[in-house]
Amino acid sequence: MNRPADAVLRTLRAHAEAAAARAHVPYTQTPEGALLLLSDGTYVPGVRVESATFSLLIPPLLGALTTATAAGRRDVVAAVMPRPLTADEALLVRQALDGPFDATADGTALRTTAALPPVGERLDPRLPGAPPADDAAGLRWAREVAERAHVPDSNFPVGCVLETTDGAFLPGVNVEHPDWARILCAERTVLSTALTYGLTPKRLYLTCLRDDNGSPCGACRQLLVEHAPGLPVVMDRGAAPPEHTTPGQLLPGAFSGDALTTPLA
Repeated sequence: MNRPADAVLRTLRAHAEAAAARAHVPYTQTPEGALLLLSDGTYVPGVRVESATFSLLIPPLLGALTTATAAGRRDVVAAVMPRPLTADEALLVRQALDGPFDATADGTALRTTAALPPVGERLDPRLPGAPPADDAAGLRWAREVAERAHVPDSNFPVGCVLETTDGAFLPGVNVEHPDWARILCAERTVLSTALTYGLTPKRLYLTCLRDDNGSPCGACRQLLVEHAPGLPVVMDRGAAPPEHTTPGQLLPGAFSGDALTTPLA
């Protein structure tokens, strides 16, 4: 590897370590971050997001990829982890890099058909434009975002727009994975982005382009209720008026995980 590439990778590892500070790890206390580098030098962070339902963990590399996809970016040329890639992560990298790549023991994967650009700015995931004037406008925005979904197997695009307390609007889409156990839905995609960027959810607009009766799956309900149980959720019903609910209403009696972090007497 040449010296310019070495310098790029050192910078990416430093950004990955910095991103780890925003990881949500109440159960293991093991913060972890990952970085994707895009073809123009933009970098995309991801952090580990744990759930009280342990199998719903969002790994940092998956979080970074779904953030990039929701932003309309699939031009990944490198992925960096602070440790060697697991088999699951190698599968994800194969999908992300969309072509031949080299992986090293230090957690680096490079697309072999693309040169590494200098590291530029962090990806800004916020949607440009004026805030939606009403729920109908918010849902129209979500429908536009849904067109970015990566759904080669299901052909079932889902999109959402998350308003945050600082006035940002973040996109989320479902992103399929060669291992279907690692698929991330739009709602968890946008929640992962918000956590990675230190933003607080305020309102969620959600649409399923091919199903006017769609609603969050059980996994998304669990993650949403852990982080924002009272979050207003506006669900698209096509020609009918939108449905309004909250994660707490969608998942009554949810498992909070409080007992998992409480020391035994």
